[in-house]
Amino acid sequence: MRRLTGIGTVLVVTLLCLGLGIAQAAAGSNEFSYAGVSTSPGPVPPGTIINMQNWQQYRQYLPYGLQQTIAGKYYWKMPADFQIEIGPTHHFQLPKEFVSDTEKYSNQVKIVNLPNGARTITGYVAGLPFPNPSGPDKGWKILVDMWYVYVPHLLCGYDTFYLKDRFGNMQSEKAIQIYRKLSHVSDFGQPVTDPQASGIYYSEYVMLTAPEQVKYTANLTLYYTDLSKPIDTFLFIPSLRRSLRLSAAARCSPIIGTDFAQDDANKSNFNGDWRIFDAKVIGEQQTIQLMTISSWKNVGNLNNYFQPLFFPKPTIGKFEIRPTWKLDVRRIPSRAKGYCYAKSIFYVDKETYVSQTKEAYDATGKLWKLAAEFYIARDVPHEGYTDSTDNWFGPIWDMQSGHLTMGMSTDPEGDPWKFNQDCGNYQGQNFDDIGRYSLASGLSQILR
Repeated sequence: MRRLTGIGTVLVVTLLCLGLGIAQAAAGSNEFSYAGVSTSPGPVPPGTIINMQNWQQYRQYLPYGLQQTIAGKYYWKMPADFQIEIGPTHHFQLPKEFVSDTEKYSNQVKIVNLPNGARTITGYVAGLPFPNPSGPDKGWKILVDMWYVYVPHLLCGYDTFYLKDRFGNMQSEKAIQIYRKLSHVSDFGQPVTDPQASGIYYSEYVMLTAPEQVKYTANLTLYYTDLSKPIDTFLFIPSLRRSLRLSAAARCSPIIGTDFAQDDANKSNFNGDWRIFDAKVIGEQQTIQLMTISSWKNVGNLNNYFQPLFFPKPTIGKFEIRPTWKLDVRRIPSRAKGYCYAKSIFYVDKETYVSQTKEAYDATGKLWKLAAEFYIARDVPHEGYTDSTDNWFGPIWDMQSGHLTMGMSTDPEGDPWKFNQDCGNYQGQNFDDIGRYSLASGLSQILR
């Protein structure tokens, strides 16, 4: 991680919000530079402590689900010593290739309404499809932007998961994770479409490496550039020495035994088929988010969390107040029957198009799952310091059964994910192999 490099006084800093032509001005004698990224005090003074005694004073900045855990309304409750420290608000620019592609191609993107009530788009090449979402489809445009917002074209490394039940029993899992963007790419030195893409837009590969009894279990999900094709998910079962192709309807099935459903496990806690969802903006507010951390080693240290629910202590990092859209996301009526969530509420950052908080409601409308996934700014080779890296940590709580999964994109020693060309040699392994990690045929190589 880059660290605080200096404090300087400036008169006015003009920020290019999202690098997409939306200018924001920030002024004041207490503005300073954090790792080359401009920061400002925000609406709550840096150094403010939110705790069990004063949290209602700041409830307007707390997502509803987090308010419920502090108030003790569900099984998962904050402990008496819970506290959040507020730091300055950061402003991140998206990589220049992504910004350039947005300016070049976004005016080509058109919405197409389908007979069953679904929607899709045509003309998308790269960049952000809807850089200035507005109009009656504003919420849905934000959802599509959440899906296509920048991430490095290759992410690789180890994930660590801790699974805890209501009796306090806990077990851990470790996994290799390789996520790859093969089409609609906006990265330094990369073509928009990889020659080996085979019609794939995005691939998600996760393989368990521990504990021993589940080692080599793997999950591969493929999303296609042909938007008429359904999502493909393959599960490799080592005891059978073969992979099974899951039904396209199995989007609520858990991933490798965690509390994350197939439709949860991606940036912004949304991994669904956005064509069959509707989304509406039901509010705009300032909410707390955690964008920078002290170190990944501190993230991997379980002593740095408020137990039993794994909420990060100030040792890990300071939260900041950020402008967000409150987005209500639901399956379209023709595809809603039998789906696990009646609705999900996302708090979407207006600058990064990332949602760190998701509240998922069951078929009866009761709060079921609460995800607090913190996406952390990192340096990306040739692209600079950005929050759009999909490097994450945080818990997802099952508020009804008293179960949780705590995940982090690092090993306990603090070695976080690598990006792009750095995946060619990650701890001696080459994760830059499309045939091995991004195609269904590669699953047959797992036990070789």
